[in-house]
Parts: sequence; C-alpha cells; structure tokens
Amino acid sequence: MKRNDIISHHDMCGRESMSLQRGMNFRTAGAHAVVLSSLRPGAPYDDHLEENGRVLIYEGHDEPRSKDCPNPKAVDQPLETKWGRLTQNGLFHEAAQEFKRGNREALRVRVYEKIKAGIWAYNGVFALEDSWMETAGGRCVFKFKLKLLENLEEDVEFSASSINEDHARLIPAAIKLTVWKRDLGQCVLCGSKENLHFDHILPYSKGGASTTEKNIQLLCMKHNLRKHANIE
Repeated sequence: MKRNDIISHHDMCGRESMSLQRGMNFRTAGAHAVVLSSLRPGAPYDDHLEENGRVLIYEGHDEPRSKDCPNPKAVDQPLETKWGRLTQNGLFHEAAQEFKRGNREALRVRVYEKIKAGIWAYNGVFALEDSWMETAGGRCVFKFKLKLLENLEEDVEFSASSINEDHARLIPAAIKLTVWKRDLGQCVLCGSKENLHFDHILPYSKGGASTTEKNIQLLCMKHNLRKHANIE
C-alpha cells in the first residue's frame, strides 16, 4: 500500500490483522504502531499538520466514558489506568521519550486518516520523535510529534536518511474531502470505485501542489500505476 491510497475500515483492519476500534494502537501484529487520525473540522481530537504537511501533531486520547467518568473532555488525559498499567498515551509517550534519550530507534507508526464515514486514506509511515503534555480547555492533554518518512517501501530499514523533504507533503484533509465529493468517489478515467488513490495531476516531484483540489484527482490502481510519475 502506498501513501494516499484509499481504504475501507474493513480492509484497514484486515491489513493490520486486528480490529481497529480505538485511535491509538501501540501493539499490532507487526513491528509498527497504528494511529487513526482525523483532520476534519469538528473532529474529537485536535490533530494538525505542521512544517508544510511533513509533521503530524497527534493529540492523545481521553479517559473512556464510564459511570465514574461521564465527561472525558473534563478530565486530564490518562498516563496510566486505575490498575497502574500504561494507557495507549503512556505507551506512546514512553517510546517517544526513550527515542529522545537515545535508547531506541524512533517508533514507526502507520497513520490512517478518516475522510468520511467508512472511508479512510493511508497517510504513510511516520517516525515518533517527541511527546509532551500541554494545557487545553482547562485540562492536560498529550501531544505526539510524528514525522513523515519518505520511503514508501515499508520493508526498507528505517534510518534518518529515509526522510526526504521533497516528497513529504501530505494532501490536506479538506482537499481530500473536496476531491472525493467532486469525483463522486470513483476513478475519473474509468468510473471504478475499487482500489482508489488520491493522485497529483502534476506530480509533486515535478512541482505540483498538494494544497489545491485542481491538482488532485481520484484514480483507480490500474490507471494510477499506468500513470506513475509521468505528466499526461
């Protein structure tokens, strides 16, 4: 799977060999973690992009709603459970801090972005580089810094050289949603609704913009592979 591929929640769970019912998934079937993100207005968490789309600042997750916690947005995001075990926030935070101390390589994280109900875009593999807590709305929340990796072949060993500034810009969520609606959720060349991909009409490597819907279209796998990086 390549960056900007479109995937259903069902297929996403199949790819990760687990039921993705929560946004943060530290332990998966592979050597990577998984986070589900939403950059849409009104999303439950304040995820946002920085550095021209090369960095995702991902907000930690709230205490689960329960009888003892009827309003999770009113309490601090938890580091540990009531039994003293690390929450998903705690596991990601510990991994980020261990990386900063030089005790481990950066955790690789696959990021999927929600476009609309049941429709997700694969945003690629990120390196978890930092974490901290900050005050928002009168409570403490976790923030995680994830930097997009350039290499798209996920079996390539991670190294600092795998970050490439020329090919690392994500298509903003608003542009993805606009293009999805405009192209009616189907390939603009054949009308297929299977194996779709957000495609740069003028490739980003040749100067094409990610920030305008005029340069983004939906293509199926067949037509996307046929096009590659050629200008049609």
